[in-house]
Amino acid sequence: MFRIKKINLNPNYEIGQKVDSLNGVIVYYNGGVGNVDGRQLTKDGYNLGLKYQCVEFVKRYYYEELNHKMPDSYGNAKDFYNSEIKDGNINRQRNLNQFTNPSNSRPKANDLVIYSGSILNRYGHVSIISKVTENEIEIVQQNPGPFADSREKYTLLNDDGKWRINNDRILGWLRK
Repeated sequence: MFRIKKINLNPNYEIGQKVDSLNGVIVYYNGGVGNVDGRQLTKDGYNLGLKYQCVEFVKRYYYEELNHKMPDSYGNAKDFYNSEIKDGNINRQRNLNQFTNPSNSRPKANDLVIYSGSILNRYGHVSIISKVTENEIEIVQQNPGPFADSREKYTLLNDDGKWRINNDRILGWLRK
């Protein structure tokens, strides 16, 4: 099964092809979610992650757009979220405020959304909120799979003052 993930099943795109962008930061196509094409480093040596993976995009976005370097520049997507940190407190590994799903804080544009692992992807996933409306968020993601879109929308609910992104895999969000 691992070999199948390395094959580009979608003939409409080539690995490394630009498929989208957020505020000028490019989203690249990765083929199968398990494809790895080397490590991406900045000119000053900061580790952005494995090329075309979801982590590489969000870290590159935070580095280029928000001038942010994470103290711990390694780890899988699901590891960006620390379940021991209370809602709204600082996640020191990432030097970002962490919010639980649900949270007292409403999600905002540029927040990182952290997803748990799954049977098909034990490493989890991470995306960036590009837009928030009254009852919905839009995310931008890299490496969602060979046929998935780089943008998705999720319902945003407010239950008794708690904001919840309606997706059972979403652990929470991080904010600069």
